[in-house]
Amino acid sequence: MTHPAEDTADRDAAASGSSTPGAHACGLGPERRSGLTAAEVAERVARGEVNDVPVRSSRSVREIVRANVFTRFNAIIGVMFGIILVVGPIQDGLFGLVIVANTAIGIVQEMRAKKTLDSLALIGEAKPQVRRDGTAQQVAVAAIVLDDTVLLGIGDKVIVDGRVTEADSLEIDESLLTGEPDPVLKQPGDEVMSGSFVVAGAGAFTAIKVGREAYAAQLAEEASRFTLVRSELRSGIDSILKFITYLLIPTAIGLIISQLAVEGHDWREAVRRMVAGIVPMVPEGLVLLTSVAFAIGVVRLGRRQCLVQELPAIEGLARVDTVCLDKTGTLTEGGMDVVELRPLEAANGSAGPTAATEQAATDGQLRPGMPLAQHVFSDPAVLQQALGAMGGADSRPNPSMQAVINAYGSPDESRWRVLEAMPFSSARKWSGVQLLEPQGTEASWLLGAPDVLLAVGHPALAEVDELGAKGLRVLLLGRTTVPLDAPDPAAGLQPLALLVLQQRLREDASDTLRYFESQRVQAKVISGDSAVSVGAVAAHLGLPGAEHPVDARTLPAEPGELAEAADRTTVFGRVTPQQKRDLVGALQSRGHTVAMTGDGVNDVLALKDADIGVAMGSGSEATRAVAQIVLLNDSFATLPSVVAEGRRVIGNIERVANLFLVKTVYSVLLALLVVFTHVPYPFLPRHSTVLSSLTIGIPAFFLALAPNTERARTGFVRRVLRLAVPGGVIAGTATFAAYMLARSNPTTDLKADTSVATLTLFLVAIWVLAIVARPYTWWRLALIGTMCGAFALVLMVPWLSDFFQLSLAGVRDPWVGVGIAGVAGLLLEVTWRVIVRRTDE
Repeated sequence: MTHPAEDTADRDAAASGSSTPGAHACGLGPERRSGLTAAEVAERVARGEVNDVPVRSSRSVREIVRANVFTRFNAIIGVMFGIILVVGPIQDGLFGLVIVANTAIGIVQEMRAKKTLDSLALIGEAKPQVRRDGTAQQVAVAAIVLDDTVLLGIGDKVIVDGRVTEADSLEIDESLLTGEPDPVLKQPGDEVMSGSFVVAGAGAFTAIKVGREAYAAQLAEEASRFTLVRSELRSGIDSILKFITYLLIPTAIGLIISQLAVEGHDWREAVRRMVAGIVPMVPEGLVLLTSVAFAIGVVRLGRRQCLVQELPAIEGLARVDTVCLDKTGTLTEGGMDVVELRPLEAANGSAGPTAATEQAATDGQLRPGMPLAQHVFSDPAVLQQALGAMGGADSRPNPSMQAVINAYGSPDESRWRVLEAMPFSSARKWSGVQLLEPQGTEASWLLGAPDVLLAVGHPALAEVDELGAKGLRVLLLGRTTVPLDAPDPAAGLQPLALLVLQQRLREDASDTLRYFESQRVQAKVISGDSAVSVGAVAAHLGLPGAEHPVDARTLPAEPGELAEAADRTTVFGRVTPQQKRDLVGALQSRGHTVAMTGDGVNDVLALKDADIGVAMGSGSEATRAVAQIVLLNDSFATLPSVVAEGRRVIGNIERVANLFLVKTVYSVLLALLVVFTHVPYPFLPRHSTVLSSLTIGIPAFFLALAPNTERARTGFVRRVLRLAVPGGVIAGTATFAAYMLARSNPTTDLKADTSVATLTLFLVAIWVLAIVARPYTWWRLALIGTMCGAFALVLMVPWLSDFFQLSLAGVRDPWVGVGIAGVAGLLLEVTWRVIVRRTDE
């Protein structure tokens, strides 16, 4: 805690060229009190003593190109394409051109996402204040140099390592670095570490380590970078691809040997048939479409001023079933207005002011010895002056104190002199100043939560509850002779008045809560304000369960009981920062996927522990640093768009994954059947290209970008394989059966047999597409119809049928293939209905 009067003396001494107590404590000369000069900054920049940590919001262009080009499956397809270029003809190498196009699409889409993210990150970047040439100025994080004087206020993140030079009740939370939950009170000379943040008070420090030398530089770089970190979707796809790789190698070797043995007289034909068997096993488009879907999601959200700092945040929010909301800044706007200042004359039993005191107050001429305590009980003028003094002593006012400043301005410092100040803390729920009052007495004035400052059962609490039930915020103004640096400054507090504030409800809050309710996402309000007041605001917005708010001070400490209380309760009031964190953990212990929104330092711990942290763009630097999603426009109404985008991405990737993996399963099965039966592989590469493009590639691209509101669930791999494996087995068996029946016809050649197999597989694969595309819309039916029409053109247009070597000979074999495809389709329907029933159960 500091003395503003002493600070003034220090500044005056510094201006006169003498040293100051703070400067001696830190070993600094008086020139440091005004910060570096422009020349000193330029000198340090020239020496490279700048904060040059390469923090970025997205992958570099080189990383994007490398990630899209140099993949395991691109290598496999590239080798196969090279082989076809040698053995020919070129139409059998069309699959290589498809891979080139897919890779180009992936690079372009991610570059679009990078551009969007980089521009949004620049908007949302923290702008720390430094003191240079005696004035405070905002600079970019990378512009901080060694020995810079960095200013700190509530919610500011410590950007670089430093040593405190000024401290006004400065409390730093280092829990993100050390794990210690309690804030640390900092005094001049104490060190601060990058990655910590201010929870109370204000101050300044000198940068002693910048750039990569800072304690948390690497951690900060990783936390702020747009990364493809682990997620269930990506890890599930990686597991599937790894398994396919292991399966592909022995199958490919067996296929090569069998085709060389069967087609020994024509090694070129054997190679072409071998390549045709290997290429469809590779679900190359699945990885592409996953990246494209995420990238397009980022661009769409960017247009709504939503910065996604980690890609899986889109996926995570799609899985959320519980969203915890901080009332202030989320349901309500940041600003507040003073509605009323209500003296507590009756509650304190005052006999009322004398006529002389009333006249003196009106004239503004309170004299030493005048009974001030008696006067302040009833006269708003003195209360307003005291509140003005409190507001003037707060260098970084919160919304409540800013409303006080707006209403009562600054007092006459010659009459109300601030001796000490203690800024508001979310842990203690009050702020205070020690004043030298006009009549010459010293007293501590506190402003904070009535139910914290008043004893249980105090008559004024009934009035507080009555006001809070109307959705108003109520603070207690009290006076005591106990110094602020005493163990309990609130002891013996004399309650003087109730300050009634009105919060501004967000216009879009009610509609957003309705959206979450319609999507079966529980909304819970967790606030540090009075439970009654929070409940009134939530009830006004129509939140179910808001009529039964719970005071967090009554919550059980035992984890199991806390989890049960958290599960059944909708509104919590008087929640401390640690309790917010505990409530998030309690909900997670009950199997909930939890998103937490917030804008203040009291939300940081909960934001960090939640499955998804959502910060407001105007919130503190600390909240933006730990959140995965930042709403740069501060609009709570953006959240439904984020949830919808996540559900679109996850639900659609699951749809298209079914298509790709069905193809992989039937390709592997066909290869194994060919190996064991010693027959030519049914297809050439050009046939695989037609089948993959019309039944998977083109439809999957449209399905991956379609709207999808179904909430994502866990068990992605299990659900996908549940349809892909039986679907692939049915498709592969049906195709091979039609192929072998066609081969038994002595009047047909290999080209005709291949054409029957191609027809059969197309019909079964299009049936799989019809199942995956449900529920139907006009454009989905049009998509399926267009693919069928395109295949019909390939069969009917002479130059296309010649190009793709497709010719249906006779009547029996084609219709047998159609019949087998029909039976396979019925089996697919039965399998699908069983899967849906089990899923519903």
